[in-house]
Amino acid sequence: MQIALIAHDDKKELLTQFCIAYCGILSKHRLCATATTARVIGEATGLEIKPLLSGLQGGGEQIASRIAYGEVDVLFYFRSTATSAEYGEGDDLIRQCDANNVPLATNLATAEAVILALDRGDLDWRENMR
Repeated sequence: MQIALIAHDDKKELLTQFCIAYCGILSKHRLCATATTARVIGEATGLEIKPLLSGLQGGGEQIASRIAYGEVDVLFYFRSTATSAEYGEGDDLIRQCDANNVPLATNLATAEAVILALDRGDLDWRENMR
């Protein structure tokens, strides 16, 4: 499965810790992320992550487009609770996930539920849709 990772600046450490904890599961899948998030998580975990543009340069839009074209199966999107509006891409990402039935985790509790479902095979139906 293709998993996309995005974290606003004040959530990068939390997403990194999540990826460290679930590195064994994530390593079984294809990963992409916005540029800085890819670099930070890749350095901390050794996971192979395809870097896209940074969020402010259009990385969120790249991921939204990939979701629209069926190229992303799961999105972990740890958003800033303080100033989400400054990042701009949030609404379109959420809308694309809703429109394309892509599981979306925006906080740690949901992320853990989604990653464990992924590990159990609960999301394998997405592969069968292709």
